[in-house]
Amino acid sequence: MRRSPRFLAYFAATTLLMVFLLGTVSRLNTPRSTPLAQLHAQVRHDLDSLDHLLITRLLPLVKQTPTAALSDSLQRAFVACRMAYKQVEPFTEYYFPATSRLVNGPPLPEVEVEETKQFEPGGLQVIEELIYPAYDPANREDLQTEIGKLTGEIRRTKTLWDVTELTDAHVFDVLRLQVFRVIALGISGFDTPLCQTAMPEAGETFATLQTVLQRYADDSQESLGLLNLARGAETYCRELPNFEQFDRAHFILTYANPLSERLLSYGKRLDIQPFDEVRMLRADAPTLFARNAFDPDALAQTVEARQNPAKIALGKQLFFDPVLSGGNGRSCASCHQPDKAFSDGLAKAATLGGRGQFTRNTPTLLNAALQRGQFYDLRAQSLESQAFSVIHNVDEMHGSLSEAARTLQKSADWVRQFAQAFPDAKGRIEPVQIQNALAAYERTLIDFDSRFDQYMRGQKAALNEEEVAGFNLFMGKAKCGICHFVPLFNGTVPPAYAKSESEVIGVPATAKGTSIDPDMGRYVHTKLDPLKYAFKTPTLRNIGQTAPYMHNGVYRTLNEVVDFYNRGGGTGLGFALDNQTLPGDKLNLNTDEKQALVAFMKAL
Repeated sequence: MRRSPRFLAYFAATTLLMVFLLGTVSRLNTPRSTPLAQLHAQVRHDLDSLDHLLITRLLPLVKQTPTAALSDSLQRAFVACRMAYKQVEPFTEYYFPATSRLVNGPPLPEVEVEETKQFEPGGLQVIEELIYPAYDPANREDLQTEIGKLTGEIRRTKTLWDVTELTDAHVFDVLRLQVFRVIALGISGFDTPLCQTAMPEAGETFATLQTVLQRYADDSQESLGLLNLARGAETYCRELPNFEQFDRAHFILTYANPLSERLLSYGKRLDIQPFDEVRMLRADAPTLFARNAFDPDALAQTVEARQNPAKIALGKQLFFDPVLSGGNGRSCASCHQPDKAFSDGLAKAATLGGRGQFTRNTPTLLNAALQRGQFYDLRAQSLESQAFSVIHNVDEMHGSLSEAARTLQKSADWVRQFAQAFPDAKGRIEPVQIQNALAAYERTLIDFDSRFDQYMRGQKAALNEEEVAGFNLFMGKAKCGICHFVPLFNGTVPPAYAKSESEVIGVPATAKGTSIDPDMGRYVHTKLDPLKYAFKTPTLRNIGQTAPYMHNGVYRTLNEVVDFYNRGGGTGLGFALDNQTLPGDKLNLNTDEKQALVAFMKAL
């Protein structure tokens, strides 16, 4: 059918208009025009920049003929690479934690106990050890190899990033976790032990946070205040780069805590709600030091294993009742005494009947629910498993959960309490219920109300000047915070809290320090060489009540403990300990510093 020229002109104009409108809508809807897509592209660009720095700046220096100035040039190039890494760290740590360990993980073998395997470390911290304190050209081949491995991991990260989808909720989660990472790891020098660039790197992190937040900024005072706070944190870190002089207490109270709080509230204002999934560090924790920041049920192995009031009450009664031991000889509370912060005050735990002693000290149960391994050798993965081991150990309780269940089943009162705690069991008492009830009670033994906690919640009078100085030493010069992570002060690694660490520090057999304690620690159960003399990093909370100290109770005072670390641990005592994970250098703490450190720990 023929069309009139007028119709054809109208059709052509309409078609062009539709194409224009569709193109406009398409451009408006294309991911490249959204803040999330822009952020995605920015992170990809920053990954490319890091890759480029490694290949075009650091690697060529390694290939140069050695000169007197080469060491300084290498170190400057390395620091530039670390600064570039800090621009992407919030996202790579969040989305790709396994790969991130190979980019910026500790320079120690990664041990997979279940697979009885160990994997060699790699990444920036391994490279750091090859060029600090001064570059030795004899390390050239190793350095080239490590840079090659690192660029491979960066390129793997880019591939993973290209298929990663962002959401606003994830971005705000990333930002808050990065603030927590700076508090708990960054300013302690956890990943900068030799180059000492922790503070400038923290400044780079807060610059990155500003870049991200600009994409969510509006004209409100809340938005402006949030950006100004992040800018203030950046400035404070950049203007005070000295690692030992940096005032961490002031930084946390003035910048980091308010920043994490405002990120939470600003996200909610934008209708970006925190996740409600179960995590050890709650996704809606306003700060790292909030009273209820941590969920003690997070490590319960099933939903059914979580607490309820009846289960807690039952577990408490079982904890203090000798019914679980053979011959009713002792209860859990016999060794874990509430007035001693759930320890027993002995150097080494007494065996059943007091006929002998174990090789290890009785640890506190306070905050035990917030670690991913129990016992000094981390052999139990849950509080329930711990209860099983203790009850069945001939020298500890010499009991039987099956026997205990049968005994309890004969009591109408016990049956009633178990039925209230485990209504689905229909009155039948099972061994697993005993384990879970005990664990439920232990998960209530959470203590975040020390004078230190009060200080970190803004009550500045809670700590005196010496104790604040002790905290700054703890997180700085004394290097305590690189293993005992704030705020739990144990070895569960923040901010994901996905793993509890052990360390090899070379504890002596006696206070005289002439020989290493013969207890092989985690090696006894794993037979993995890196774990010889390795023990769980315990919490330091309530440490003023849990003397004597170390896994074997060798030191009776905190002054002795500080002196041991000040000398460089077992290596400093002269022990041949190739796998010591504690830095073997002397800390060079003076008398006042040691006193301040002890004063701070007693405030925990």
